[in-house]
Amino acid sequence: MKKYKTIAPLWLLFLISSSVFSQQPKDTLALIQKYHAEGRAFVQNQVFDEAIISLSKANKLAFASKNTEEQLQVEFSIAQLHYYLRNYHKAEKEAKKIILELKKRKKEKELAEAYTLLGLINIQLNKFPQAEEALKQADNWFTKTNDEKNRANVLLGYGILELKKHNYKVAINYLDAAIPIFEVNDLFYHEAYARLSKSEALLNSNSNDVPNGLQQSKQSLQKALTIIDANAFVKLKIDSYKIESYIALKENNYTLAEENMAIYEQKNDSLYQVFLSAISKGIDSEGDAGYYSEIIDKQQTDLDKQRRSINFGKMTTGLSIALIVILSLLTLSLYKNNNLRAKANDLLQDKNNELQLAKEKAEKASLAKAQFLSTITHELRTPLYAVTGLTHLLLEENPKPDQKEHLNSLKFSGEYLLSLINNILDLNKLEANKVEIEKTSFDLKKRLNDVLIALKKTADDKKNNLHLEYDETIPNKLAGDPLKLSQILINLIGNSLKFTQNGDVFIRIKKMKEINNRVLLHFEIEDNGVGISKKKQKSIFESFSQASLQINRKFGGTGLGLAIVKNLLELMGSKIQLESQLGKGSKFWFDINFAVSEEYSETKDTRSANEIDLTALENKKVLVVEDNKINQMITKKILEKNKMVCDVADNGMDAIKLVKENEYDIILMDIHMPGISGIEATQDIRKFNKGLPIIALTAVTIDENLDDFYRAGFNEIIPKPFKTEEFFEKIYKTLESRKMPIEG
Repeated sequence: MKKYKTIAPLWLLFLISSSVFSQQPKDTLALIQKYHAEGRAFVQNQVFDEAIISLSKANKLAFASKNTEEQLQVEFSIAQLHYYLRNYHKAEKEAKKIILELKKRKKEKELAEAYTLLGLINIQLNKFPQAEEALKQADNWFTKTNDEKNRANVLLGYGILELKKHNYKVAINYLDAAIPIFEVNDLFYHEAYARLSKSEALLNSNSNDVPNGLQQSKQSLQKALTIIDANAFVKLKIDSYKIESYIALKENNYTLAEENMAIYEQKNDSLYQVFLSAISKGIDSEGDAGYYSEIIDKQQTDLDKQRRSINFGKMTTGLSIALIVILSLLTLSLYKNNNLRAKANDLLQDKNNELQLAKEKAEKASLAKAQFLSTITHELRTPLYAVTGLTHLLLEENPKPDQKEHLNSLKFSGEYLLSLINNILDLNKLEANKVEIEKTSFDLKKRLNDVLIALKKTADDKKNNLHLEYDETIPNKLAGDPLKLSQILINLIGNSLKFTQNGDVFIRIKKMKEINNRVLLHFEIEDNGVGISKKKQKSIFESFSQASLQINRKFGGTGLGLAIVKNLLELMGSKIQLESQLGKGSKFWFDINFAVSEEYSETKDTRSANEIDLTALENKKVLVVEDNKINQMITKKILEKNKMVCDVADNGMDAIKLVKENEYDIILMDIHMPGISGIEATQDIRKFNKGLPIIALTAVTIDENLDDFYRAGFNEIIPKPFKTEEFFEKIYKTLESRKMPIEG
């Protein structure tokens, strides 16, 4: 019986103490959170003296209860309050202390927020390198986690930093990036602060960088004041008087400037008095060190007394009970874990089935996209051939000067549309893995010069300077795919030219190393244009992606060029790299391996239109097989202008009949026609005439069907629309390659 009497009070004590200790922390936590919430509300409403009292109470309770999580949050609010009250040295000290603690606890999001605050504080202390480093630490985290709301505060910090450093144009770029995010999230204080800062930056900006800076500054100030007055933001209202004073000075209204500056100084002094009053009411948490020490000492003494009062037998009994409870909980936990694992396996199986279905749908969608692009580009090329062909014919007929200007514009639009269609096809083929890398010998420096010559007009139109820095130790003859390399460089340099105005674009090619007849080259394209935000740098190489809607409207384009570059470089075993900063420019670079060639063969088979004696084609008899009446007329007129004799067949059957009845020097065969196709007609002709040259004149995506064309018996392929000089060049070469005598 004594044994039971000894144990019973222990159970009772256990239950009572558990009840007391479980209840009290909850009450204390609720009280801490109540005072903290009150303090933050007072800060938001800029009732600073009351904010100080509430936050001080919350801090004392958190410290006394050893609730370090709540204490960290309260101390962060106190650091913010010091910042708002312009007690920057104290705010910096508190922020650094919080950062050290957060690092220990690996609270990454809270750490990023603390770095943002420290960056803003250091800006006000004119510690610009420290401010930039703190903001960079915060920016890395918020960018990685796609936290746009918090990253807007970092952008605001960058804007204020650049404003302090007198880089007004860059400051405006950062502030413009932050303001829309504040608007969407109803962060009125931050939006007003950003607009005030933008007003100051616009006011001081160079007129060449920002036209109508004064007017824009007044508009930004007015928008800020609307928010400030609606929310009674005391501190920002005080700052607005200073900016109004600067604007008045710009407008030579010295009386108004003096009045506003006097109001600013008076109210700023009043805010400082609030700060001094606040200090006396207990914001300085360090002053409570004695209070906290007393609490700690008292708790430690009580604990020591309790330990000494517990005997060894009671301790053993308590430990036994604790062990039984732990084992019971462990058994229950294992049971629940087994159930959860079984459910997880079932869920995983379901997800696998869903992923398999999604994969099949994606493959079907990809095939449908490829078929759609193939069809739509053919349908676009056919009318586009009529546009470019008729434009060429009209330009050849000596139009009036004003008509010639319109025709040249039409020609440019047609070429631009053709370029867009080709870009879409290139990207479609790259994504479908239907592009192969060729290997021929070429002169890299000559290729670069050709690219720069092609882009010179674009550079001149934008008043940009092109600078080539070429490493002369690079071997003269390389082996690789010069066409695809040219396409990469044209896209990258063209992109830099597009987004740069009155600036410079640098093209640097350097030899990194040369081992065993292979050379590693470093290509770099750098500009000082508008730059790309960190967020958009991740998606800029995706199809149809541009830095922003505003960029698309201002500079145009489809966003396909960089996607093509990325895919081509990956195909060539390389990778595109980017480094960019808003307002300062961008730098693209990549490294690529080439073999050093023994023989140079790039120009072996090339011949320009100027080297072809077009009179050699006069009186040659051509059969044009085409079902489209407009295309018939255009092709016939182009040929007859060069004094070639031309017959026309509306379909494949008529073409076969005409070839049997007449002698022709060459046939230009369309592919898609009613009845039998151009491929079928060519196969039938080859049954009775093996030597007659036949060229496919078609709008289909020929790169995907080359083997089919040559197997059918075609000698050459000319895609529609075509450039006239290339059209006659291919006809000439086809006749020459068949060893047919061409008489002048």
